[in-house]
Amino acid sequence: MNSSIENPNTDLAYQKAILGSVSRTFALTIPLLPPAIEMVVGNTYLLCRIVDTIEDAAELSPLEKQGLSKLFLEAVLGTIPVASFVDPCLNALKGYSNVDELDLIAHTPTVLRILHTFPNRDQAAVSRCISIMSDGMSHFHGRQTQDGLKDLAEFEEYCYVVAGVVGELLTSIFSHYSPGFAKQITGHEQLAIAFGQALQMTNILKDSPEDSARGVSWKPAQISQTELLKIAYEKLQDSLSYILLIPEHEMGMRRFCFLAFGLAVMTLEKIATRKEFSKQSEMKLSRNTVWIFYAFTKIAAGNEPLMKAFFYAASSQLRKLSATNR
Repeated sequence: MNSSIENPNTDLAYQKAILGSVSRTFALTIPLLPPAIEMVVGNTYLLCRIVDTIEDAAELSPLEKQGLSKLFLEAVLGTIPVASFVDPCLNALKGYSNVDELDLIAHTPTVLRILHTFPNRDQAAVSRCISIMSDGMSHFHGRQTQDGLKDLAEFEEYCYVVAGVVGELLTSIFSHYSPGFAKQITGHEQLAIAFGQALQMTNILKDSPEDSARGVSWKPAQISQTELLKIAYEKLQDSLSYILLIPEHEMGMRRFCFLAFGLAVMTLEKIATRKEFSKQSEMKLSRNTVWIFYAFTKIAAGNEPLMKAFFYAASSQLRKLSATNR
């Protein structure tokens, strides 16, 4: 594919298409947002995905990952030509099996062209997010071990740099477009971090068998699964508080957050109920469950009692765990 065609419509068509190829979940949730926000959040997701692809490349050494992350960040910030990142990255990932992610890296110029069409304040928020994520992941590249992260503080920091910062980004973008939300969130900004961290903790727990198989653990050493589920449950409580600060008439923003939240609740409940599992696929929600919940968000997202009732009903095992040893 030729990534040098500079046509805004072609660029946006590519962004939409590749989003569906690299993430089924986000291809479902991002289009729920109002169009102006959808474009920014979709673009940011793709930039984050490039950082993730470097992170996930098992064949690269921590040093190679750090080098590529640095080049990517410089390309995003405009301090080097984009080709100075794309060429060495594709070269380093020659043996990488995910062709969609490789295609995305080849189209980094397209993704950055779209970024540069956004208002300055949105560009600044996206650049801040990518900087923290890229620097943070580089810091953790050299800390990948079979034993896991050092302690709970390091685990929280990891969840912040890969996802809590995305919660902060969403808050900035939402605030730019919704004065009502900007007013409501003032003084409660830490809830945005908890929202991102809750989603990341869900992924870490769900993906732990696969991570373990490649000799890596992102869980904190010496902390039990039960303890981690309790922490994740507390973050979910904060996440719901975050979503409820979005004005009721902002249905797109509410549905976007509530859908991601609900899928995390149901996944963590499944993990809490099963206790032990050897494959990530065992913890995957069925497509049917996802679509039923997707339809439910249409009714529930504007109804606070219904959202709270869902959380209560869908987290009984998590609640039980949380009540023990208190």
